[in-house]
Amino acid sequence: MCYLHRMEWQPDEQGLQQVLQLLKDSQSPDTATQRAVQEKLEQLNQFPDFNNYLIFVLTSLKSEDEPTRSLSGLILKNNVKAHYQNFPPNVADFIKRECLNNIGDPSPLIRATIGILITTIASKGELQTWPELLPQLCNLLNSEDYNTCEGSFGALQKICEDSSELLDSDALNRPLNIMIPKFLQFFKHCSPKIRSHAIACVNQFIIGRAQALMDNIDTFIESLFALAGDEDSEVRKNVCRALVMLLEVRIDRLIPHMHSIIQYMLQRTQDPDENVALEACEFWLTLAEQPICKEALSGHLVQLIPILVNGMKYSEIDIILLKGDVEEDETIPDSEQDIKPRFHKSRTVTLQHEGGEGEEGEDIDDDEDDDDDTLSDWNLRKCSAAALDVLANVFREELLPHLLPLLKGLLFHPDWVIKESGILVLGAIAEGCMQGMVPYLPELIPHLIQCLCDKKALVRSIACWTLSRYAHWVVSQPPDAHLKPLMTELLKRILDGNKRVQEAACSAFATLEEEACTELVPYLSFILDTLVFAFGKYQHKNLLILYDAIGTLADSVGHHLNQPEYIQKLMPPLIAKWNELKDEDKDLFPLLECLSSVATALQSGFLPYCEPVYQRCVTLVQKTLAQAMMYSQQPDQYEAPDKDFMIVALDLLSGLAEGLGGHVDTLVARSNIMTLLFQCMQDTMPEVRQSSFALLGDLTKACFPHVKPCIAEFMPILGTNLNPEFISVCNNATWAIGEICMQMGVEMQPYIAMVLNQLVEIINRPNTPKTLLENTAITIGRLGYVCPQEVAPMLPQFIRPWCTSLRNIRDNEEKDSAFRGICIMIGVNPGGVVQDFIFFCDAVASWVNPKDDLRDMFYKILHGFKEQVGEENWQQFSEQFPPLLKERLAACYGV
Repeated sequence: MCYLHRMEWQPDEQGLQQVLQLLKDSQSPDTATQRAVQEKLEQLNQFPDFNNYLIFVLTSLKSEDEPTRSLSGLILKNNVKAHYQNFPPNVADFIKRECLNNIGDPSPLIRATIGILITTIASKGELQTWPELLPQLCNLLNSEDYNTCEGSFGALQKICEDSSELLDSDALNRPLNIMIPKFLQFFKHCSPKIRSHAIACVNQFIIGRAQALMDNIDTFIESLFALAGDEDSEVRKNVCRALVMLLEVRIDRLIPHMHSIIQYMLQRTQDPDENVALEACEFWLTLAEQPICKEALSGHLVQLIPILVNGMKYSEIDIILLKGDVEEDETIPDSEQDIKPRFHKSRTVTLQHEGGEGEEGEDIDDDEDDDDDTLSDWNLRKCSAAALDVLANVFREELLPHLLPLLKGLLFHPDWVIKESGILVLGAIAEGCMQGMVPYLPELIPHLIQCLCDKKALVRSIACWTLSRYAHWVVSQPPDAHLKPLMTELLKRILDGNKRVQEAACSAFATLEEEACTELVPYLSFILDTLVFAFGKYQHKNLLILYDAIGTLADSVGHHLNQPEYIQKLMPPLIAKWNELKDEDKDLFPLLECLSSVATALQSGFLPYCEPVYQRCVTLVQKTLAQAMMYSQQPDQYEAPDKDFMIVALDLLSGLAEGLGGHVDTLVARSNIMTLLFQCMQDTMPEVRQSSFALLGDLTKACFPHVKPCIAEFMPILGTNLNPEFISVCNNATWAIGEICMQMGVEMQPYIAMVLNQLVEIINRPNTPKTLLENTAITIGRLGYVCPQEVAPMLPQFIRPWCTSLRNIRDNEEKDSAFRGICIMIGVNPGGVVQDFIFFCDAVASWVNPKDDLRDMFYKILHGFKEQVGEENWQQFSEQFPPLLKERLAACYGV
């Protein structure tokens, strides 16, 4: 290659032929050729003017075909991304000049490629180093030549997409003040492509509330209204998108026109172009989150509901993509890219509540996505269903008069596509309209159970999902009425010949398990037979969901699973899978989670399997820590480890410690788990710390002699993690401290100062999640139980939030030890509770059956207080009690 440094660079013929040959080769499907091309590219990149050749082919070599010229531009774009800072100034300038001179190329493909190249260079130099770019592009918009105008707009749209924040900053002297009014002028342009670019450019600045747009907001909205009837679908789509975003950030400017906007959106949601309909359908989703939704929409439901319902049918394209006519595919292996990455939910320690199970962290509902997630991810069907779901939550029963007449026709329709959409409608409204639906469920549920046997796989799979949305009601009825038939049919669907149905049935069954809990115990044998049979039948993707169904079953029935015949069915296939998987296989995650639930449920029944499982978890933690160490020392030599392996392994170790209790003693004794735990507790990743503190607490309960020698090293780390910014880490550290202090007794004294102030601060923080408050209160109570002299002086600073956070907890060991602590501290510092004594009375009354000696402690404190203040003052004081509290205290403690 030659270096020509004349003003205008010219290619050398031989060099040009080399580059063209490279471009031809790179279009070859052959992998060997591709590898040679990569090597050749590396070589050519050593020549500074190789990039000149690439831009020359893109902009000037009109004799070549367009795909080759475009490819040349895309290779140049990748070079700009990777090495732009090393381009010699004259090369960089030549490329920039050529781009701007050719932005009006007659070919749309070449114009688009140049636009991509421009925005890549711009985002490299953050626009500052190319000050003439924006003024020149804006100037070119005025060109009489359509291609120049369209090419410049295309480039501007890409720059607005890539750099919207920078464009609205002082760094560039606020170019939007000129650009936005300029874009608005083009809303009236005669070419639909230009109109569409203009709206798309302005749309980039709505969500960020760019000042220049806010100053022109009324002109913008009027210009959008003027385009409402545009015949071009791309323009209509961008108008809809603009209105949806304005609804989020400037609803105040839309409210005066809301009636006509809603009328417009009702039309657009039925647009013949599905992309327009989808953008319009987003409007209802966004509107449902606004406080004005109910008022704005209630008059329009009669039109809107049928439109949304109509949008919930599968399109013909969907059915083809979903292979809706393929009924049996269970023998076809899954393609790996179909399998979504899963996220492990780390262990959080929670307490049992009145009238229900332990509260899980607020789960994000992913219901609507369960029906057809392999499709182009978001489509009109999903958006319509999601909109109906949120509107059902806003309007509740008021939705039903508009829906019920439609539903009858849909659910019994002879065309399966329409029937299927009716079943989806029924599932979408389940949460919001549950109360109003109850009278119809005794008829509907049997019909849905019948749909589980439909001859179309897509009907069977949606019926699984919809039934799972009504699982709560099913379980509230006598089991023979609906639970038994539903379970029987769902189990058959778990063994369906169609993979999508298997997946839907497995997910639905997991939901049913969560609702039914121990109601399932009589059917365990039958359930396990099915789930174990599915093991031998399932392809890769559904196996992962099957693990979840088994884990949920173990969580739901608990120790009832600990029967020799059940263990004999369940454990061999699980252990076979466990032995099959390598340490680096991500499929270990769901399997480890599943085993963790099974170990906790089986307790001593898991003993025969615990040793290899325990050893492997320790190995996984050790390997991950070692890899993290190497990565931190030589990041260029080693890859960062996937810490999920370590987190899931720590959680399974917790499950083993919880399930096996004292039986883990020998396993812990023979391993270096405490050393590893010391490292995990100091990991940079919060989820790792969260899981390590859970394990520390479980080991403290199970085999404290192994933990005790490490306490002096562990306590300061626990103290520094009492930081409510990381809720779950803080929660688990708090819980572990409470467990440790119950084992340490008076020896806890030197460590109180490391943790007490933080705990008192957390219990007094506004907006602290309930779980964290409860665990904090229990730990403060326990610290006071073992070291009352150290903690009692602080009573007035925590007694009130302490009492209110524990009054809703069920009677249990943790609550028992915490209340004993409070009573002992009141004995040490009675003055500390005088101001808040009514709260203490209320907390005492929340006990259903305290142990006798705890009841005596309460009795003494209540009567002591009464004697201290005298009969008359006590009468006045107890006048303030709510009637129920008065009754309970009189009945239980005679005060």
